Amino acid sequence: MPDRWQPTILGDLLQRNATHNPNGEALVAGAARLTHAALLLEAQRVAAGLLALGLKRGDFVGLLFPNNAEWVTGFYGAALIGCVTVPMNTRWKASEIAYALNRADCRALLMADSFLRQDFVALLTEAEPALATALPGTAVPGLRHVVVAGATPQGAIGWEAFLAAGSAHPTVKPGTDDPLLVQFTSGTTAFPKGVLLTHQNMLRNAAACALRLGVRDDDRYLNCRPFFHVAGSTLSLLLALTTGASLVTPPTFEAGEALRLLDVERCTITSGNDSIFQLLLSHPSFDRNRIHLRGGWAAAGPQTMRRIVEDLGMTDLCWAYGLSEASPNVVLNDRRDPLDLRIAGLALPHAGVALRIADPATNSPLPQGQRGEIQVRGWSVMRGYVNDPEATARAFTPDGWLRTGDLGSLNLEGRLHLAGRIKDVLRVGGENVAPAEVEEALLAHPMVAMAQVVGVPDARLGEVPVGFVRLMDGGVMDPETLLDWLRPRIANFRMPRHLWLVEDFEAIGMTASGKVQKTQLRAHALTLLGLG
Repeated sequence: MPDRWQPTILGDLLQRNATHNPNGEALVAGAARLTHAALLLEAQRVAAGLLALGLKRGDFVGLLFPNNAEWVTGFYGAALIGCVTVPMNTRWKASEIAYALNRADCRALLMADSFLRQDFVALLTEAEPALATALPGTAVPGLRHVVVAGATPQGAIGWEAFLAAGSAHPTVKPGTDDPLLVQFTSGTTAFPKGVLLTHQNMLRNAAACALRLGVRDDDRYLNCRPFFHVAGSTLSLLLALTTGASLVTPPTFEAGEALRLLDVERCTITSGNDSIFQLLLSHPSFDRNRIHLRGGWAAAGPQTMRRIVEDLGMTDLCWAYGLSEASPNVVLNDRRDPLDLRIAGLALPHAGVALRIADPATNSPLPQGQRGEIQVRGWSVMRGYVNDPEATARAFTPDGWLRTGDLGSLNLEGRLHLAGRIKDVLRVGGENVAPAEVEEALLAHPMVAMAQVVGVPDARLGEVPVGFVRLMDGGVMDPETLLDWLRPRIANFRMPRHLWLVEDFEAIGMTASGKVQKTQLRAHALTLLGLG
């Protein structure tokens, strides 16, 4: 892979891989196995089908599939003709699907009929009743075509019929700065915002990460993240595309299945956040002898980073930080960085991406070592929020820096240390407490598999931390014993005032991308304390 970025588009990379390594395995998704040549062919069939529907460069196309071959060929096929993919979260309800379709003004939606307990056809019919007869309707008036893999309602087209109708090949190629994808953020208090990312944003980000991770064309990458998240699209799917590596993915993350795939597919790299790796490491079927990993990346704290290196054998593991609005990666270790820097989560931004730490109230830059808001500028930053100029303006400072809403500091080398979300920082009797610091202290106990900390109101101190912990399988310990162990290890104002043991966090609230939802966790804590 060249050290200097050469601007390109998705279709050119797809063609390159099919030419240079036609019989190499590009994608393993469920029962589907596609070579690079077959992946290009299937993407071209989707592109031809979209052209037959009358879609053209610049049109927006929704995708509602689990991680499967149709998601990938739908994304790649849309890109071949310059359409913009709008991924839909497989957990969304009817109102959320309708919101995304309308916000992005999608002309077409490619979708599965159902997945797990979600009946997508029923949800879409609730969002747009005209699907039961004929489109367009009045609830989502811009939506003209729905293509369904599976049981197909009257107002939609079946997947095979859609593919069979296509005949023309793309004649107009998109530009490197054309939009490629709209990533809807994980909204918790309002509907999410649609981050508009270009070919340059996503492909350059994927290539820059691959270079630091040392990904090769003979690597096999296990992706545990949903494709509707940028960690699954840019940092997994497109990372494999830019290098020619093979991508292996389950339809959705389940720790036991992920461990099986790591073994039988002989995967050499993987990635994930702290929750994903903690679930892998604490699963009853975990067997170090069945792991063949060399490296990858993790968005996790030092305790989890060390466990990944030692227990999974990922000696080339790198720490990563980013956000959707930066397509997404901002800083990433080089695999050749000293191990202590990689475990500590101290990394540099990519060439051409600038960081500064600023006072979140004034946007004034802060000196080295001082905590403030992480702000970003450079080629990875989004074009803006789709059809939302007001939200776009609020996302940037007057002098053009992207406001991340994250708290951090820079050391003398310019390496970023992440402290957490600004909105998550607790004010305990005048002291600032970052929940991540308390979580790290809890994770230092060998019996703790996962830990999460949130704040609750307190009459005397204003706010105090409380914690939730999941123990390793077979672990037995009461909360008071764990608190007694923790007390001499952290300052008193950081000590959780209450601690609860949980069997898993899924029942309380986790996103499909593997993150614990702090808002739901806090609501659960308030209920337990009789304050809800």
